[in-house]
Amino acid sequence: MPKPGEEEPPRPDGGLEEAEPSRESREEEPPALRPPDSPPQILSVSELLETAHEISKLTIAHEIVLNCDFKLQAVNFAPNSLENRVKDTLHKAFWDSLKEQLSASPPDYTQAIQLLQEIKEALLSLLLPRHNRLRSQIEEALDTELIRQEAEHGALDIHSLTMYILGTMAMLCAPVRDQEVQRLRSLTDPVQLLREIFRVLDLMKMDMLNFTIQSLRPHLQDHSIQYERKKFQELLDKLPNSLDHTTEWLRKAAAELSVSSSQSPPHPAVSSSPASPSQGAVSNSAALPSPTSVLNRGYMNLLCWEPGQKEYPETLFMDQARLQEVQSQVNQLTITAAVLLVTSGMCGSTLFGSPGFEEALQDIGNQVLQEVSRTLSQLGYPAFTSDKCASLKGQIRSIADKDNAVRSVIEQRIHSFLSLFISPNGQNSLKDLPKGLDAIQEELLEVGRRFGSVIHHNRQVFGPYYSEILKKVLFPEPEPDTGIDSF
Repeated sequence: MPKPGEEEPPRPDGGLEEAEPSRESREEEPPALRPPDSPPQILSVSELLETAHEISKLTIAHEIVLNCDFKLQAVNFAPNSLENRVKDTLHKAFWDSLKEQLSASPPDYTQAIQLLQEIKEALLSLLLPRHNRLRSQIEEALDTELIRQEAEHGALDIHSLTMYILGTMAMLCAPVRDQEVQRLRSLTDPVQLLREIFRVLDLMKMDMLNFTIQSLRPHLQDHSIQYERKKFQELLDKLPNSLDHTTEWLRKAAAELSVSSSQSPPHPAVSSSPASPSQGAVSNSAALPSPTSVLNRGYMNLLCWEPGQKEYPETLFMDQARLQEVQSQVNQLTITAAVLLVTSGMCGSTLFGSPGFEEALQDIGNQVLQEVSRTLSQLGYPAFTSDKCASLKGQIRSIADKDNAVRSVIEQRIHSFLSLFISPNGQNSLKDLPKGLDAIQEELLEVGRRFGSVIHHNRQVFGPYYSEILKKVLFPEPEPDTGIDSF
C-alpha cells in the first residue's frame, strides 16, 4: 500500500477518476463526401496491408461503441494445433536455457537481466502519465545498469528483486488478479517464478486495456460518427467503386416501393417475393417514394436477407454478423409466436391461459400435443379427437414452410413492430404491440432495441452517402440522345 502522501497507484477496476469528456452541441459536417466514380486501381502490397490495418482500426472502434460487452482477449490456439505445438516448443527451449544459465557455476545472468528489463517495461506500461513518483520508484528498483553491475560482482539477489516485483504487481493489478499474484509468492524456483510473472503480467496488461476501453467509451461515442465517416471516406479514396452493393441494395428497395405505391399502402415488413421492375430500376409510372422510406425499406430488407446469394451493402459490412443474429432471432420468435397462435386457436383462450401452459409449449409437434392432452385432462375438458390431434400437429408442422399463412401473418406483425425502432422520430412501446405477440413481447422489445441501435448509428454515419446514392437512384440523369432509335 502507498505511504501517506504518496499517490495512489492505478487499479484497472473502474476506480480511477476520469474527466468527463465534453459533448459537442452538434456534429460538424465533414468536407466533400464523395462516393467515387473513378476506375479501379491496383494497390501495392504495402498499400493493401495499410488498408487492412485501417479497416481493422475502424472495425474495433465501431465494435467498442455498439457492443457494451466488447473486450480484448488473448489469442489461445487449439491444444493440438500446429501453432500451439510450435509455441510450446519455443517456450520450453527458452525457459530450459534460462534454467541452465542460472544453474551454472558461477550463474550466468545475461538472459535473466533481459527478462527483468522486460518486466520493468511491463510494469511501467500499467501506469498513468500522472504517476511520476511510482514510475521513479520502479525505475530505481529495477535499474538495468545497476543490476548488471551486481551480477558482475556476484551480488545480484534475484529473490529480492522478484519479491519487489510481486509487491508492485499487487498494487497495480485488478482485484480479480489478487489471488493469482498472491499465489506467486509461494513459488521458490526462480525460473518458474519468472515464467509465471510474465503470464500474470500479460493478464494485467489485458485488464488495463479493457479498463481503458471502458473509460474511453463515452468519449468514443461522442466522436465515433465523425471518426467512422472520415475513415470510411479515406477507404473510398483508395478503393473506388466501393459502394456498388450499397447502391444496388437501395435501388432494389426503391423499386419495391415504387411498385407497391400504386397498390394498397405497403406494409413496413419486407415481402417475400416483391415484384420489382427489371434490374431493380425505379418504375417511372408509379409515385416516386421518399428517400427516407427507401432507406427504411432497405433496412427492413436486412431481416429477410438470404446469405450467399448477394453481397451485403458495404456500409453495413461491420454490422453484418450483428444484423444476421437479429434476423435469426426474429425468425425464431416468428415460429414461436406462430406455434402459440395456432395452439391457442385450437384450444381456446381458457385452456391456453392456464398456469404453466405457455412454458410447456417450448417443444414442437408431439410435445405440444402431449401437454395439451394432459392439461385438458387436468381441467376436466374432453380429449381431442384423432382428427383434431392430426390437425394440430399438421398445422404446427406446416409452420416450418415460409409460405405458411399463419407464419406470414406473424412475420408481418413482427416486422411492422420492429419498423418503429428504426424510424428517425418513431416511438415504440407495448401499446404498439400487434395482436398475437403478447407471449413474446419481452424478447421482441429486446430485439427491437438492438436492431434500432445498430440502424440509428448506421444512419448517422452514412447518411450523407445514402443521400448522394438516393439522388442518383430516384432522380437519374437522362442518357444522352445518340440519335439512334432503339429497337
